[in-house]
Amino acid sequence: MASLRFGLFPPVDQLRGGPEWEAMIDRIADEDIDHLCVGDHVSFFVGAGSDALIAATSLLAARADLSVYVALYLLPLRHPVLVARQLATLAQFAPGRLTFGVGIGGEDPHEIEVCGVNPKTRGRRMDECLQILRSLAEGKATTFDGEFFSLQDALILPAPSPRIPLVVGGRSEAAVNRAARLGDGWLGIWVSPRRFATVRDSITQKANEVGRVSSGFEYALNVWCGFSSNREAARELLSVQMQDFYQMPFEPFERYSPYGTPEQVAEFLSPYIEAGCSAFNVIPCAIDLESAIASVGALRRILTAS
Repeated sequence: MASLRFGLFPPVDQLRGGPEWEAMIDRIADEDIDHLCVGDHVSFFVGAGSDALIAATSLLAARADLSVYVALYLLPLRHPVLVARQLATLAQFAPGRLTFGVGIGGEDPHEIEVCGVNPKTRGRRMDECLQILRSLAEGKATTFDGEFFSLQDALILPAPSPRIPLVVGGRSEAAVNRAARLGDGWLGIWVSPRRFATVRDSITQKANEVGRVSSGFEYALNVWCGFSSNREAARELLSVQMQDFYQMPFEPFERYSPYGTPEQVAEFLSPYIEAGCSAFNVIPCAIDLESAIASVGALRRILTAS
């Protein structure tokens, strides 16, 4: 159980400097939460979003003993050489403290379109981005001629040391194949424990088929959680925030989104550990920030002591 890790997404409106910001980071560390999490959107539905790598830089600079999990970054919207330089720079300032989760997005196709990317091509773009990133991360001169990117002797030095894990998110079979071929693990959301276990087994098999060693792969879960002293209040807090964020009803998400006391949420999440989950990235919804942080800390203590 020592390998089980917990992360927390700070509220986007708290992503700012100053004493309150520093106090929030210290409070999260006090709960022995293993890492902070950041998401990534350019212009989500109503223009909302934040740049995950800028947010990660701020968090990494705020406290030297906390890691950051980018969960996840819309990689197909960016040029992979520029992203490789950003990662290499971050690795110099905070070696070994960043996990880089990537995904293709899709809940809001307009967000992809306004970045000049055809939503129908984002999966193929992701494959090329990951191939280029993996090559550049080894410090090798990279030549690549693909459908979307063409490079001649691209080089990014110094290469990140230690390597930054590239964890692939997504529920589709294409995402599972991508994680096995090009990732260092898989990041799930909106999946049942049974589906989680199936994906883990599938990635192990597919990775072995292409000659990759999957024993060190990460299997993580992003999960929205509602916390309160009773389930009704917790559900209300969770449903309001999720509906505001996704601009759609809560009910399609409900079976994947636990709510209640930390003990009740822990009971819901326990089967994912049995399915092979090694990291929970919690998006907490509570009456205030202090309650959210304390609840994630309590959740961590319950599950790691199980």
